[in-house]
Amino acid sequence: MPVDYDLPAEGMIYQRDQYAKGGIGRRYWDYRDSRILRHLPSEGTILDVGCGEGITLERLVREPERRRAIGVDRSAENWRICARHGLPIVGGSVFSLGIRSGSLDACLFLEVIEHLDDPEAALRELARVLKIGGRLLVLFPNDLVFALARVATGKWREARYDPGHVKQWTPREMRRALRVAGLTVVVEESLPFVFWPFSLHHLVVAERRS
Repeated sequence: MPVDYDLPAEGMIYQRDQYAKGGIGRRYWDYRDSRILRHLPSEGTILDVGCGEGITLERLVREPERRRAIGVDRSAENWRICARHGLPIVGGSVFSLGIRSGSLDACLFLEVIEHLDDPEAALRELARVLKIGGRLLVLFPNDLVFALARVATGKWREARYDPGHVKQWTPREMRRALRVAGLTVVVEESLPFVFWPFSLHHLVVAERRS
């Protein structure tokens, strides 16, 4: 999918095209996923919400752990891309997943929340579908560092691209939003560096305790 599917088709940047180029971008994506997926349970049902073109979903589906991974996305283009790669995906909105309450072991919510006008409603819906002890993994970018990194590596087109972000989140704001949604933060880390102001992403892992 384009980085933001609300943008016009002309000049879209697709995730799989960028990943296929290899280089530092692909190495970082692989590193990012390795840090994320280690926080998932080794078995159970995992929902990748806003899975895009399914790069992370494909990794989940192919790994040997006893997990059942399903992607959900609102873009018909993403459904077609995932289907071409044999990935399980359903259409849907994070605001109304159509999933029974307390039925999922974990949800991935990777680089989605910064696009939303009502992120609090999305977090409430994700908390609703988790089992007691289920985990929500939220990843959001540091837009300024991303822009500087792209300029430094000569990715001029990507540096000028509007990803359609509504809000720049901070770790503190995310912790508060998750608490309000009824979740307990259990792990946090900035990637690839310890300090958020110098990092590309921040990962927050939260659990439903009641």
